[in-house]
Amino acid sequence: MSTPGFPAGTLDSVGTPIWISALAEEQPHHTVHVVRGLEPTEALELLGAKPRLFQRCMIPRDRPETWRSAPAEDTFTMLAGRIGDWTFVYDAEGATSFDADSSPTTVPAKKLSADGRVAATSTVTFTMKTDLGYAVDGEVVVHVINGGLPYVETELPAELQAAIDAAGTFEPSYEDQADTSVYLRVLAALADLRCTTDDLRHISLVATPFG
Repeated sequence: MSTPGFPAGTLDSVGTPIWISALAEEQPHHTVHVVRGLEPTEALELLGAKPRLFQRCMIPRDRPETWRSAPAEDTFTMLAGRIGDWTFVYDAEGATSFDADSSPTTVPAKKLSADGRVAATSTVTFTMKTDLGYAVDGEVVVHVINGGLPYVETELPAELQAAIDAAGTFEPSYEDQADTSVYLRVLAALADLRCTTDDLRHISLVATPFG
């Protein structure tokens, strides 16, 4: 295991940032978005959530059977908060990961990064397919899938390259097991969300259903 950007206690046994694991179901199909310079409620609106359904929430000490019980009730599938300059949105069902005409991750990253912002999105599916979209000022700069290293003709943005370096590699328990959490580590490193679930209990969180 080599994950130089993550202190002890911030990753779970398969290399997923532990705060994401705490929100996820046992076999998740989920999406995580990060954006710099946008409030949580604004990010949720851009992703299609309705402000009238937003509720402030806290994560309980004891993990519920499904994380969606944590904010309020089972209908709440999205959770958003802000630490420093970066806002995160956790989508427990992956409902915000794509639309009918576009590849996964590219649409939300473009929307969130509009007006000069930087955003990134990663989805992990039931079948353990993964991808990462990184966008600047409404344009996708990098989109990679299934753990492949980003390849572009020009040099990667410095902050993205630093996040990739910080994410490092995580050796699986079994030889045929892929590192499906690498893109989630990249997102967490990019947004400096190398934190624990307890850290999330000290910030204001917004929960909402999608749509």
